[in-house]
Amino acid sequence: MTLRIESLSASPDRAGRYYVKFSDGSTLRVYRQTVEDFALCTGREMTEEEAAALSKASGAMSAKMRAVRIVSASSVSKQDLQQRLVRKGEDPEQAAQAVAWMEELDLVDDARTAAQIVERCAAKGYGLARAKQALYEKRIPQRYWEEALADYPDQSEHIAAFLRARLDGESDRKEVKRAVDALLRKGHSYAQIQKCLRELSFAEECWE
Repeated sequence: MTLRIESLSASPDRAGRYYVKFSDGSTLRVYRQTVEDFALCTGREMTEEEAAALSKASGAMSAKMRAVRIVSASSVSKQDLQQRLVRKGEDPEQAAQAVAWMEELDLVDDARTAAQIVERCAAKGYGLARAKQALYEKRIPQRYWEEALADYPDQSEHIAAFLRARLDGESDRKEVKRAVDALLRKGHSYAQIQKCLRELSFAEECWE
């Protein structure tokens, strides 16, 4: 049995893909590289084996291009990237191959991603606990955590600035508690927050 290419779109869509329509009514989305590799054109006939090879190559290229788009948009770990590809509908085996390909090109690196995540957390004034949470959520292997967090900056200034913006000498217990809870959600330790409250001379009865 052979399949005939009934049509091949003349120009790519916004994602850079061409649409191939076959005589059996099926369609396949392919990238330019695949079009060139298989010499695709309207009217060409393909054996079942050729069509299967085309489908496999198309899936592999789709996973690679999607991986590039994901990494271009945000910092991701290898595990996170692979899982996101599968959630987007890519074949698990081809997703794994795409991640390996990205690693070979040095486009994804867990140690580098860990450092980037920690740097962003510090810049936002988050505490150490929040930075650890971000590494966990991004599925960064724990063997990279220690190095990434080794020089995490002291956030006392961020804590103090936050407290000065929220409180004053007349703040009551509820207002202080809300400010403390907000800082805890940002990943700061209770001990750090207490220290800053003392330095700002807020009444201890309001927060202890």
